[in-house]
This record gives sequence, C-alpha cells and structure tokens, in this order.
Amino acid sequence: MRFVIVGYGRVGARTAAIASAEGHDVVIVDNDRQRVENARADGHEAVEGGGEDERALERAGVETADSLAALTPDLNANFTACMVANNHDCRTVLRIDEDYREEIYETYAGDVDEVVYPERMGAAGAKTALLGGDLNVLGDLTEHLTATSLEIPDGAPVIGRRVVELELPDRARVYAHGRRREPMTIPMPKTELKAGDRLALIAEQTSLDDVKSVLHG
Repeated sequence: MRFVIVGYGRVGARTAAIASAEGHDVVIVDNDRQRVENARADGHEAVEGGGEDERALERAGVETADSLAALTPDLNANFTACMVANNHDCRTVLRIDEDYREEIYETYAGDVDEVVYPERMGAAGAKTALLGGDLNVLGDLTEHLTATSLEIPDGAPVIGRRVVELELPDRARVYAHGRRREPMTIPMPKTELKAGDRLALIAEQTSLDDVKSVLHG
C-alpha cells in the first residue's frame, strides 16, 4: 500500500518507520527542510510543503495513495490535508493533540476516517506503567499487528456469549470492551456481549476479515 504521511516529527517518523518496515510505500510531506532531509536520509521519499498546501500533497501522490495520515501538531493543517485527501477518495487519519474533549471529536471525526490522540495514548501508557503493567509488550505487538475496534451489530451470532469464550483467528486478541456510549475497560470473565458493544482487538492485518466474520456473522 502507498501512504502519505504529513509531518515528520516523532509521531510521523515512527509511523513511517513501522509502515516502511512492513513493506508499504511511504511518502513524507513536511514544511521543515531539515525534516525533509531527515526523511530522505531515513530512506523515504519526501516532499517539502505544508499539510495545507494542496500542490505539495499532489506532488506526494495523494491522488494515488491508499491512505493519508496528517500527524503534525497543527490541527488546522492536519484537517486541511485530510480534506484534500478526501477529494481523492483516500483514507484519512487525523492527529489531535488537544486535551480530549467530546466537542473536538464531534467537530472533526465525521469528516475523517480515524482520529488519533498521541498524548492521550501516551498518558494511558504511563498510567499502565505506574500500575505495574508492561506497556512495552503491547507496543511490540502493535508494531507487528493491527489494533482496531469493532462494534457488535444487532443480530450478531456472538450476542449473549462471554468475551472470554470468543474463538478468534490465530494471534487475534481482545484487550478491551465497552458498552454503548461507555468507556472501554478490560473485560471481566462474566462479561457477556450485547448489541452495540465495542471490542478493541489486536490482530494480523490479513486476518481482520476473518475476525469480522466471527463477530458480525
């Protein structure tokens, strides 16, 4: 697959490294010349320009890209880049650095495919470490697997079954569960699935269709 990544800071560089290591084609767009040079030195194709610069995105090949991730600290630039990508039927991922607030999510989430909060994820990891959990294990896993969330639809064959009883494809694991409109937590042994529940999973990209088949029928 071909990815355009806007922003080559810590988040963008790490994302690009992982995607490239998995065999995907990565093109970097950044308005800082030094970062563009850093990206090229790391082996990536790179274009100098901002996320709000449609011509820079076109030079990066957004019209033929499978996905665009706008990962700069500038929310407005990220959103503009995603809107340009939407015009080319490209999957869009928007980074938000502001403290998570429902109104921010509602403002942007409807226009992009995914919203990511690096600071929020980092804070959650720090809390896990404080409580004695090993976040590095999850980090190692998610660099090689795909983290996703799925909603249980009405009539799904797994409704009424306990989360711990789910028989998922090899290496697919449920790590969180949430009722409709409620936060996700670690599922308890007696937690039964209901329509509208959400499951957060880690799975190999190639097995996602099989996972959806188990959960959705």
